[in-house]
Amino acid sequence: MPIEITMPALSPTMTEGNLATWKKKEGDKVKAGDVIAEIETDKATMEVEAVDEGTIGKIVVAAGTEGVKVNQVIALLLEDGEDKKALDAWKPKEAPKAETKAEAAPAAAAAPTSAPTAAPAAPVARMAPAAPVAAAPRTAPLSADRVAASPLARRIAGQKGIDLTRIIGTGPNGRITKEDVERGGAGSGGAVVRNPVEAVQIPNNNMRKVIARRLQESKQVVPHFYLSIDVEIDALLEARAQLNKHAEAQGKDGKPAYKLSVNDMVIKASALALRDRPNCNVSWYDDAILQYNNVDVSVAVSTDGGLITPIIRNADQKSLPAISREMKDLAARARENKLKPEEFQGGGFSISNLGMFGVKTFQAIINPPQACILAVGAGEQVLKLRDGQGVAVNVMSLTLSVDHRAVDGALGAEYLQALKRYIEQPVLMFV
Repeated sequence: MPIEITMPALSPTMTEGNLATWKKKEGDKVKAGDVIAEIETDKATMEVEAVDEGTIGKIVVAAGTEGVKVNQVIALLLEDGEDKKALDAWKPKEAPKAETKAEAAPAAAAAPTSAPTAAPAAPVARMAPAAPVAAAPRTAPLSADRVAASPLARRIAGQKGIDLTRIIGTGPNGRITKEDVERGGAGSGGAVVRNPVEAVQIPNNNMRKVIARRLQESKQVVPHFYLSIDVEIDALLEARAQLNKHAEAQGKDGKPAYKLSVNDMVIKASALALRDRPNCNVSWYDDAILQYNNVDVSVAVSTDGGLITPIIRNADQKSLPAISREMKDLAARARENKLKPEEFQGGGFSISNLGMFGVKTFQAIINPPQACILAVGAGEQVLKLRDGQGVAVNVMSLTLSVDHRAVDGALGAEYLQALKRYIEQPVLMFV
């Protein structure tokens, strides 16, 4: 009998996936470990490897098929000595019953009702961009006869072969004037030309749908509480400059041994503050608060398909150069959809940094079942009064979003005080 190749469960929350591409075709020989297909899940686009040896006898589910249920047969593998006649004996099983919208249980954005006995997976849907697909305009474009235009404008447009539906009028009530037509016909930069296709549809892939659902559920279910603090970063910037200068001296072939970013130092400081305030390294469950023994920091990375949060594990124990190298590697592979599930599932605390975009302050949405996320804004120079003298200092705004069920205001404030100490006295990161 042929060996059934089924849709694998590539993450703890996966119930279905999209069969993106086949890497093998019917008649191809495969051995254990060969990549045979790419599956788009609610978390990433991942390669599927063959478990058995044989020949691809039949591809049951075509490439590009969406909503393939876990354990559904996607292909048949012929063993040695079997030919295509063996396929005649195979009969497809009844396809799994599709869930209705009312039956489908949303992925766990809010904390589960009971705490797991082992450390829980903290799945956060990310990745796998889908190519935009243009759709027909929602309404048919107006004909030239129905466009509001002056008689002179119509005559000039007819003489010059100008489509009035592509001109935006500047006259009363949007009426197209002679000047509008002349500007449009001359191709002048002052012309206002309207695209006849009003809009296109960009389909939401699995990742976008799950992100939207979980963010909505997080805001609806998790009682968010926000705490903001300003920290001076002059000492941190000076320490970073010195370390990067040292890295240049230690480098080879003209390349520095490493290059620290402000974000790398914020990751380290956040991890050390969590080590000092372990009651913020927690998750809420109805029967217990789960406190993590390891400091694993998730860091938001923007990709074409949305946000994904690769994890720096044991960040409190790693050196700044190690954090920097690991973060660059994780971010690069995240943008290429090459992260392994264990590299973005889990974590006890998240960081979202929009400072590089010039955003001064913002409030991030908590990523359940985590209880905290730190929003990092841009540093800016401000004037402070010290000993009666005005002094220019660089200040960065930090906002901590906490799940008030697990971390109350006082605990959150204590965490921010610990974080402020490490950022303003970066020498403490090396103690």
